[in-house]
Amino acid sequence: MTPSDPAQPVFRALADPTRRAIVTMLADGARPISDIAGAFEMTRPAVAKHLAILREGGLVLVEVQGRKRINKLNANRLKDAADWLNHFDRFWDERLAKLKQIVEKK
Repeated sequence: MTPSDPAQPVFRALADPTRRAIVTMLADGARPISDIAGAFEMTRPAVAKHLAILREGGLVLVEVQGRKRINKLNANRLKDAADWLNHFDRFWDERLAKLKQIVEKK
């Protein structure tokens, strides 16, 4: 993966377990920061920093509804990470094929 790889900001955003938990939470539906912050034992500004990194990675979009800022998951950006990971499927396929040969010989 190179610095210009489109998956790089996504992986950076997903590197933290709190941010992964936020992504999982947003997969169930859009939420204001107050709802998200209520799920964690950290300050609202700390959650806002995590959301900022998720926005930088393109994983979270913000929709302004009056005075509320609603955070929504942009699942399309997860495709960049999935595409990169799927490149390595061939290694699993090769290992599983070898295991199958070993098991069938016995």
